[in-house]
Amino acid sequence: MSVVGRKYDVILEKAEVSNSVGGKVQTCARHRVSSELYLYVNVKYFVAMTQAAFGIGDLASEFAVTTRTIRFYEDRGMIAPRREGRRRVYGPRDRTRLKLILRGRRLGFSLSEIAEIVDLYDAPRGEARQLTLLIDKVATRRVELESKRQDIEASLQDLDGVIKSCRKRLRELKKRDGK
Repeated sequence: MSVVGRKYDVILEKAEVSNSVGGKVQTCARHRVSSELYLYVNVKYFVAMTQAAFGIGDLASEFAVTTRTIRFYEDRGMIAPRREGRRRVYGPRDRTRLKLILRGRRLGFSLSEIAEIVDLYDAPRGEARQLTLLIDKVATRRVELESKRQDIEASLQDLDGVIKSCRKRLRELKKRDGK
């Protein structure tokens, strides 16, 4: 099993499990830096990927969202947990879909765009189509953000000009009034 290190984007080979506490596993991993040098790292990850079911509280805690947020996406049909009585039981598919939804929101996509991308997750040959669609959507979003950045830069320059003019006028008034 390989684990991708978030901070350094290195692929680590799982060596052994050294400690298990509260649903998290601490793993000793190693990354081959050169033919003779291995980098050993402690990696924390959730056992959740091997777990069959999650409660709404588990997902809310893991993704730092409210249970109401998860129920909102459920109401929109973006995730579909099974029910055990009144309890919602989320599977690995729901967990992955929630992760994709939250990533899409962070990137600024609309719910309809996110639904389009996430629905491809279940389609046959879905990953390639999903990635192609995602690349197109991200490129479009990037152009939008660059445009907004230019607008913000122009607004900041205008504000700086207003401040400069106001300070100049204040100095003139102080000179005139002899203060």
